Amino acid sequence: MSTKRLYVAVGACAVIVYLGALWNRWAWDDVPIIVYNPLLLSPSAIWRAFISSYWPRQMGGGLYRPLTIATYALDLRIGAVAWFHAVNLLWHAAASVAVAALARRWSGDRAAVVAGLLFAVHPVHVEAVANIVGRAELMAALFTVLAVYGALIRDKPWWSLAAFACGLLSKENAAVVPGLVAWGWIVGLARPAGRRMALYVASWVALLAAYAALRWAVLHPFARITGMAAVFIGASPLQMRLTAIAALADVARLLVFPLTLRVDYSPAERTLVTSLLDPRFLAGFACFATWAVLIGLSWRSARQVAAFGLGWIGIALLPVANLVFPVGVLVAERTLYLPSAGLALAVAAVLPELAPRRWPVVLGVLAVLGGARTALRVPVWRDDHAVIMSELEDSPRSYDPPARMVGLYLRAHQPDQALQAYRTAAGIYDRVPWLFMWGADAAFAAGQPAVADSALGRLEQLCDRCQHYYYFEAAAALFRGDTAVANAILARMPPARTP
Repeated sequence: MSTKRLYVAVGACAVIVYLGALWNRWAWDDVPIIVYNPLLLSPSAIWRAFISSYWPRQMGGGLYRPLTIATYALDLRIGAVAWFHAVNLLWHAAASVAVAALARRWSGDRAAVVAGLLFAVHPVHVEAVANIVGRAELMAALFTVLAVYGALIRDKPWWSLAAFACGLLSKENAAVVPGLVAWGWIVGLARPAGRRMALYVASWVALLAAYAALRWAVLHPFARITGMAAVFIGASPLQMRLTAIAALADVARLLVFPLTLRVDYSPAERTLVTSLLDPRFLAGFACFATWAVLIGLSWRSARQVAAFGLGWIGIALLPVANLVFPVGVLVAERTLYLPSAGLALAVAAVLPELAPRRWPVVLGVLAVLGGARTALRVPVWRDDHAVIMSELEDSPRSYDPPARMVGLYLRAHQPDQALQAYRTAAGIYDRVPWLFMWGADAAFAAGQPAVADSALGRLEQLCDRCQHYYYFEAAAALFRGDTAVANAILARMPPARTP
């Protein structure tokens, strides 16, 4: 097979398994970030994205992903929701081809086919590809792979740096590029001279400094939002790390055997780990130890590409693993998009070698099973109702499905049902600030201000400097036409505290 046909086949498979996404509509964060974002209505939105926060200013601001927002602004001028999904498919196809190209340059055409197809059909990618705002993951992953390719294969510092910059402007997790390139140097995939290595390091430092300054300039007017996973609220640093290590069992299962997929991994579906003897911690630690042993064995047997791919998984996972600092999720399948590229590279490096005659059969079985699971999973992200129904089925113990029903009922102008859903969610787990903000919204809409004040009182107990919740919910109320509710929410917002 020629190189061109190889890449076309990989890209085609990446698109075919996700064709069902073209019938998906707006779901989850698509609504506030795209549908309710007034910035995107402006003709100047494409360039103004670079001086704007990712979350709309009217909803409190937060995060900086201007390149992603710029693509939404462009899409809005070309087509409707199906076009947004079609563009996501193209980003995923491009990322799959980039992974195949990386494998080909190190391990040959057979490895390129394996890596490209496994990455193209891996079911853990569905959340990132089939939900529009998952595009940030797709773009960051593509530019990360290109940055690594430019540094380790082409030895083009400025090409690699440009891709690195685009990745950072797409999503923050592209910050792992220096770690991935350095890991490639360590395992021996490239050995630049000292001056060349210094050039790379200096360019990374300069880029990260410029990015940090730009990010601060855009975001400093907004309240600093220190989001953490709901399960970590009130937990000690040790309990956070124990729980994060326990979650590695979920990560390993999702990467290696992604039969069971979930939208939700939050309380009470996943609870805090408080002991070293907890079986969940032991399972997660065993997965970590197995990963470390596999890297060691690959390195000792001179399988540098396999060692690099396995190391890639850990490096790419680190920013979202809650081990260094807490992030907004305990486990989210979309965050495994970039780490899974490492798994594809590692498998591609060893499969044709371990099964020289049978590898096409093994790959065919994996591709068919993975593609079928992916295609069947895509409709879960059809719209908010479909996502919540899947949560109710897959995570029946979690507080999140009834909590999400609050917003669904409010948009349908059914405040009494929204208030009941809030009470159900709060009865399951009562430590999430935004839940009580939604509860106050529902209570105001239902004409029960005393209940709203009680919910806001609980919000203030849980959250320090939480004005952004008021701005966000007031904006949501305005967008659905409840001006009186928006005014009531803003009227009860406490004054900003001096630091």
